[in-house]
Amino acid sequence: MAQQMKYFYELTISSSPHAHSPVTTQTIMRDVLIALTPALIGSIYFFGFRALMVTLVSAAACVFFEWGYCKIRKQPCKTYDLSSVVTGVLLAFVCPVSIPYWTIILGDLFAIVLVKMLFGGLGKNIVNPALAARAFMFSWPAAMTKWVWPGFENAPSIIGATTDAVSSATADAVSVATPLAAMHVGQLPDCSILDAFLGNISGCLGETSALLLLIGFVYLLYRKVITARIPVAYILTVAVLSFLFPKGNDPVAWMAYQLFGGGLMLGAIFMATDYVTSPITKLGQIIYGVGCGVLTIVLRYFGGYSEGVSYAILIMNTCVVLLDRLGRPTPFGVPKKEAQKK
Repeated sequence: MAQQMKYFYELTISSSPHAHSPVTTQTIMRDVLIALTPALIGSIYFFGFRALMVTLVSAAACVFFEWGYCKIRKQPCKTYDLSSVVTGVLLAFVCPVSIPYWTIILGDLFAIVLVKMLFGGLGKNIVNPALAARAFMFSWPAAMTKWVWPGFENAPSIIGATTDAVSSATADAVSVATPLAAMHVGQLPDCSILDAFLGNISGCLGETSALLLLIGFVYLLYRKVITARIPVAYILTVAVLSFLFPKGNDPVAWMAYQLFGGGLMLGAIFMATDYVTSPITKLGQIIYGVGCGVLTIVLRYFGGYSEGVSYAILIMNTCVVLLDRLGRPTPFGVPKKEAQKK
C-alpha cells in the first residue's frame, strides 16, 4: 500500500484539456512537399533536369544552415520537422532555372539564418523566409532575370557562376520575355492562354504551371492543411481588378494572363497561407487575401518590376498583427463591450 501511495504522488498531473492529435509540424510540411511535387515534376518536364538540381541544392543548403546555426548556438536541432526543406523548395520555385548555384545558396543562408533563426526559429519569423530571400537575391538582377523557354535543350547546362560564363547564343536563348514582362508595357503575350495555364511559358521554375499548382491546392484542402479563404480572396481580387482595368486589351484575356502568367498561383496557395505569417482569424484572412491581391495589381501596373506577388505578400506579412485583431471571438462570459476594449 505504501508503495502504491508513493507511486501515486510521483505522478505528473497537468491541467485540462488533455488532447492528442496526429498532426505535427512534420506532417504538415510533408503534406506541403507532396502538394509541391506536381509542380516540381512539371518544372523538370518544361525546363530540364537542372530544375531538379536547383531544387535539391536549395533544400539541402537550407537544412545545412539551420543545422549549423543550431550547432553553433548549442540549441536543439529540429531539421527533422521539414520546415527548412519547404523553405528551400519554395525559394527554388521562385527563381529561374538558370540561377547560379552560389546565388541560391546565398539566398538560402539569408532565409534560414537572418529571416528565420535570428528571430527565434520556426513560428517566430515575421515575414516569409523564401520570399524575403528572393527579394534579397535581386541584388543580382542579371542572375534573377535570365529566363529559359520550356524545352530549351541547353537549359540544364546553364550553371553560369557569372553572366560572362554564358555564351552569346545561350544568353540570347535565356533572355526571353515572360508573359508579365509584355503585359507590363500594356501588351498581351505571344503565348496562348492554354500554354500559360499548363506552364509552357518562360518564368520561374516552379510557378509557371497553374494547373499543377491547383492540383497541389486541392490536395492541401483535402488534407485540411489550409483553408480556401486566403487563396480564393487573393485570386478573386486579382481577377476582378484585372478584368475591370485591362489596359485597353480584351478584359477576359487580360484577366486570364494575369492569373496564369506569373507567380500568382504559387504565391496565393503556398506563400500567403504560411501559418506563421498569415492571420488566424477568418475576417483577418479575407482582408489579408484581398490586400495581397490589390497590392499585386498595383505593383504589376505601376512598379518598376513586372511581377508583384512576392512584394505584395511581404508587405501584408507586416500587417498580420493588426489583422489578427479583426474578427476575434468574444471570450465566453465576457461582455462584448468589455472584450472590444482589449
